[in-house]
Amino acid sequence: MTTTTTAPQVLPDVLTGRVAWIFGDDHDIDLMIGVQNIKYTDPEHLHSVCMKAYEEDFTDKVREGDWLVGGRNFGYGHPHYVAMTAMRNEGIIGVVAESFSPGFWRGEVSNGMPLLTVPGISTSVERWDEMEVDWRAATVTVRAKDLVLQGEVLNDRTQDMIAAGGRYQLLLAEHGRA
Repeated sequence: MTTTTTAPQVLPDVLTGRVAWIFGDDHDIDLMIGVQNIKYTDPEHLHSVCMKAYEEDFTDKVREGDWLVGGRNFGYGHPHYVAMTAMRNEGIIGVVAESFSPGFWRGEVSNGMPLLTVPGISTSVERWDEMEVDWRAATVTVRAKDLVLQGEVLNDRTQDMIAAGGRYQLLLAEHGRA
């Protein structure tokens, strides 16, 4: 007899937040902090460089629960994790994009970051739009625009990984370790 241990869910299925920034196609995430900063891990340093190339006061405007939106091939380049660590530290909860770079996708989903592929998202929303994202159903709703976009539903294993807060947490839960 096989028993399955389901990982505890640390992330609600429906998340509401604003569009903090919209990136175009082939966005290299290292640019969010500057390539010269990819080896830093200090949260204060990452805060001081986060998005400075795009908007000097971005970190003053973003808040917990906000989302990033991207075009095609979001996360292009080397899959360095520190840029998205900086974004998580600023309150970014997930990314909705037209498509993702495979290396970025694997790394960030393994870290528990909700990533949704939603055709048309980059041209359908504007900065600071309030979005309701059901990451399990892969739907994005912008009530103020009477807009509902359907994305690609994640497979069960990926959903379990995101719900648990990442691959490591999922494996601990599945193997009975706290």
